[in-house]
Amino acid sequence: MPIYKYKALTENGVIVNNTIEESSKYLAIKKLKRNNLIPINVVKSLQRKKAKRTTRKNTKGIEEVLKNVDTTNLLLNRQNSKTSTFDRMYHSLLKTEKIKTRDLVVFTQNFYLLKKANFNNIHALSTIIESTENFSFRGILEDILAGVEAGENMYTTMEYYDDVFPYLYINMIRVGEQSGNLTIALEQAVQYLEESDAMNRTLRGILVPNIVQFVAIFIMLIIGTVVALPAIQNLYDMMGSTAQLPAISIWFSNVVNNLVTYWYIPVGIIGAIVGTVVWYVHTPKGRYNFHYFKYKAPIFGALVFAIDFSRIMKAMLLNLRNGMRIQESLEVSKNVSKNLVMLSIMEASINNIFIGQSWIEPFERSTLASPMMTEMLKIGMTTDLPEMMEKLVEYMKIDIDNLIDKVVKALPQLVYGIVGVFLIFFVLVVLVPCIEVYMGGWMFSAYGL
Repeated sequence: MPIYKYKALTENGVIVNNTIEESSKYLAIKKLKRNNLIPINVVKSLQRKKAKRTTRKNTKGIEEVLKNVDTTNLLLNRQNSKTSTFDRMYHSLLKTEKIKTRDLVVFTQNFYLLKKANFNNIHALSTIIESTENFSFRGILEDILAGVEAGENMYTTMEYYDDVFPYLYINMIRVGEQSGNLTIALEQAVQYLEESDAMNRTLRGILVPNIVQFVAIFIMLIIGTVVALPAIQNLYDMMGSTAQLPAISIWFSNVVNNLVTYWYIPVGIIGAIVGTVVWYVHTPKGRYNFHYFKYKAPIFGALVFAIDFSRIMKAMLLNLRNGMRIQESLEVSKNVSKNLVMLSIMEASINNIFIGQSWIEPFERSTLASPMMTEMLKIGMTTDLPEMMEKLVEYMKIDIDNLIDKVVKALPQLVYGIVGVFLIFFVLVVLVPCIEVYMGGWMFSAYGL
């Protein structure tokens, strides 16, 4: 049975470090809580599994071997076979090996294929663990397997590893397990991971080069203002020229000098603003308003809402096909989204069912869902809701692809515009005085011409 090292807080506020033996990290944490300990950190101890003791053919038993053993040489060999520093470093690196998105994608794809081949969860997890190369991820999968063998759902153990499994991923698995359609949920999870990874790569391809350009221009602007402009002005004064730096160069140079002298004022103002915003966002009203802004933000807002709405419809479709009622389907599916605005709409839909009103009305009243979305749901209520919801999911996929294309086209223009403004400002402040020095017009006044 695995051994876990833990750091926990007692009722008296004392931090204790010890080890505990349990079949999974999930069960170890539960055991600590039952003993009135608040877990701070629980890490699986790196130990090699003991090989099974079996008797092989054509080999001597251990008793016979020990009769003729040379204890002096045995002790010497044991000292020489101690774990080397390199091996200890290697195992330490394996223990802290970073888990990448690709590891999660490969696991989900393999799990989906095995479930599609009618493997049960225990058999599928055991098969995947044997072929998992990432040591850290293998330990997590072993914990999930232990939880499943103990009768727990997969998602309950995954919740303890929320730094590895995304929130939406965990809730997709939860919906799949509760609806009895884990195979379809895994397929959707694979699609979610691949789409998220593709979107992140696209955004990085757009933002990173432009951010690098922006930072480079900003650094050149500051260096040019601090070094080049004073040197040009000193040249004018030394040669006795009446030429002056452009007004915008003088103004920006004064601004930079004041910022260097009184740096604590802007730092304090920025810190106060950031602190106020962070505090407000952590209040219930502030968090709700921030989540509402995500849905209404220019460029990205419509896309974020469409993705959340599509995931909820997919989750509801799984539940409805498994025979759940609409109310139960809404209750299970609402956790797919972490946005408070969406959760409030879902809660309003559930309450409407209790009082005999339409569960679609809160989506319509929010003005976030398009008329096409709500009308398809209304038609589904009068015909076949699962069939219409399947068509709605197909429509949402097309709509999301169109929104992504718009974002990909609009984002570069926005970034190029910001970089362009800074580039023009750099030319006016730094390059124009340098060009004037190069052209030599200031020398006429220096020689009294």
